[in-house]
Amino acid sequence: MNGGDAGRGPSRSAVHGSGATIRACANADFDDILAVVNEAATAYAGVIPADRYHVPYMPADELRGEIEAGVCFWGWFEGDGLGGVMGIQDVGDVTLIRHAYVRPELQRRGVGSRLLAHLTTLPHRPLLVGTWADAPWAISFYQRHGFRLVTQEEKDRLLRRYWTIPERQVETSVVLCETLPPSTMT
Repeated sequence: MNGGDAGRGPSRSAVHGSGATIRACANADFDDILAVVNEAATAYAGVIPADRYHVPYMPADELRGEIEAGVCFWGWFEGDGLGGVMGIQDVGDVTLIRHAYVRPELQRRGVGSRLLAHLTTLPHRPLLVGTWADAPWAISFYQRHGFRLVTQEEKDRLLRRYWTIPERQVETSVVLCETLPPSTMT
């Protein structure tokens, strides 16, 4: 299930005091990943540009394509269900945080923070994350966790180099970086 797990295989997991577990998602989790992404992405309706929002937000074929392209999804498993997902993908000389979503009923309970904290413990290159410029909650989430916005010029360069997205999405997105300034990346 995890395309480019480069040392991030399913054997690495973390158990939390609440009884929840963070672990690499498996093939059997595909439908649950899709459900979490599409439920959580409803927050974008009426916020991001209308030409970028559609239902479902991420069709099954797109999710399969992301996995085939090397996105390794990790999940927050609580009780008998998947409560949140976050992907990680090595691209060239950086590692991208991809597709971070938490079920609406579990949001603001630390699930995203714990997933991000777990992913940052895995072997990685300088971390980058892209998100919608019109999603201030997403931007502030990453800023609270030590990421900083890059300049407009750097954002355009990074999105075109490390992501495979339409030009319209480049125009309407931001990039945040962890610790190392992106200007140190070649």
